[in-house]
Amino acid sequence: MIIDSHCHAWPRWPYQPPVPDDEHRGKIEQLLNEMDLNGVDQAVIVCARIDRNADNITYIAEQVEKYPTRLHQLADIDCYWSDDYHTPGAADRLIEIADKHPIKGFTHYLKDNDDGAWLYSDEGLKFFQVAAGRKLIASIATSPWHQPAIRKVAAAFPSMPILCHHLSLTKVGKPTTEAHLNELLESAKLPNIFVKVSGFAYCSQVDWDYPYSDTMWMMRKIYEHFGPHRLCWGSDYPVVRFFMTYKHSLEVFRTHCTFIPEADKALILGDTLAKLLATGEVIA
Repeated sequence: MIIDSHCHAWPRWPYQPPVPDDEHRGKIEQLLNEMDLNGVDQAVIVCARIDRNADNITYIAEQVEKYPTRLHQLADIDCYWSDDYHTPGAADRLIEIADKHPIKGFTHYLKDNDDGAWLYSDEGLKFFQVAAGRKLIASIATSPWHQPAIRKVAAAFPSMPILCHHLSLTKVGKPTTEAHLNELLESAKLPNIFVKVSGFAYCSQVDWDYPYSDTMWMMRKIYEHFGPHRLCWGSDYPVVRFFMTYKHSLEVFRTHCTFIPEADKALILGDTLAKLLATGEVIA
């Protein structure tokens, strides 16, 4: 089984410059078509209420109801583009969405210039307490400097799976690369922190240079530290189309991560995430 851990869908294309197929490029049917063409069984939709898509949670909930064997939903809760970002009441907002829609978890995008301290503040801990109690997956958009805060939350709620987007956006070829990678690798000591094997274009020195060979040494270290039971492949579709095709997003891992045995690849491609979706928690 192959499960895409990170993709999006919108009824209106949210990025600039404008596109001629504004009402079609981000639609769920485009994603399902790519999944069918590439043998991907299921996908986890990361909601993002950006630009003209304030109704994205409702839209994805409707698609999950329409395609219940193919799709899972992670609701956008207080992401940095929201007026609610790190304001009081986050726990109540999560309860409201979880009561209204059959979500498997939530996503929270942190600002780059945010040190992550809100995550373990009183408000943040109340928020994660709700998530852990309801067995919701936490899908967090992190940069490497957010990892110390992520570790504090992971330690406080050891049963709650925390999935870090896009290799935690660890950029290669920078003076900070080694220090940033070490921050991510330090998080491997917490058994409920997972990493999405996605976003190679974000981490490479050249975002169009498939198969992103300059990132492979870093991917090897992440694999060696986290292992196949805490890595989940994701496409980042349809945003990934800025850099490569859906097939490329699959094959950059499946074909070009040659240092990973096939049995472990099967776990990363879907089996690991399937367990999280089934239980909503990390079982020791």
